Amino acid sequence: MAHLKAEGITKSFDGRTIIKEVSLELLEGELVSLLGVSGGGKTTLFHILAGISLPDEGHVYLDGQDITGKPGLVSYMLQKDLLLPYRTIVDNVALPLIIKGMKKKEAREKAGAYFERFGLEGTEKQYPSQLSGGMRQRAALLRTYLFSGSIALLDEPFSALDMLTKARMHEWYLKVMEEIRLSTLFVTHDIDEAILLSDRICLLTGAPGKITKEIIIKEPRPRGKDFSVSTEFMEYKREILKYLEG
Repeated sequence: MAHLKAEGITKSFDGRTIIKEVSLELLEGELVSLLGVSGGGKTTLFHILAGISLPDEGHVYLDGQDITGKPGLVSYMLQKDLLLPYRTIVDNVALPLIIKGMKKKEAREKAGAYFERFGLEGTEKQYPSQLSGGMRQRAALLRTYLFSGSIALLDEPFSALDMLTKARMHEWYLKVMEEIRLSTLFVTHDIDEAILLSDRICLLTGAPGKITKEIIIKEPRPRGKDFSVSTEFMEYKREILKYLEG
């Protein structure tokens, strides 16, 4: 059974259909990338998967249960970290637990237990302005994980980072994801990033947006540093470009 499943999702705004009959599955422990041009409906789909927006047609299922239009069950992280500047890092990270009714002291303790695993030890009492971009993203990712604990919808989480920081974050995220059995649906415009990280890549193309192709990346994660210059990598990239440009 799919951990998260979208079935026949259609959504229109002001008489214009943004996405039509979109179906996809995310299995436990998988990282699936959603790749396509800007304005193709990826964010619209994420809003529906997170329960923020209702589809005109279709349903969303979590472990077989219909969660269509029910927020708070699937974590959603935007491109910007959105950390509150006047809260310490531990209080930023603990915020989802507090919103769910946990007392502040208990929420801090539960959040703090993950700081070492997420590479955030020593930052508990610091403020967002004191952290690098990569460390802020780690804090935002931990906050996202504490929101639901099993599935993360990530909307271009590493796009604002420089090349070297992004590479380190890729390696770190895959390691943490494996350790905590996190399933990830990942929006990116970066073809290389999608190939390097994903188990599967779903191409969302056209107007209205539809999933027109699924590409399975056969090489196991994590992939070696030489993979990005391999013949296999270039074949995946050529195939993706063919469908995006076609």
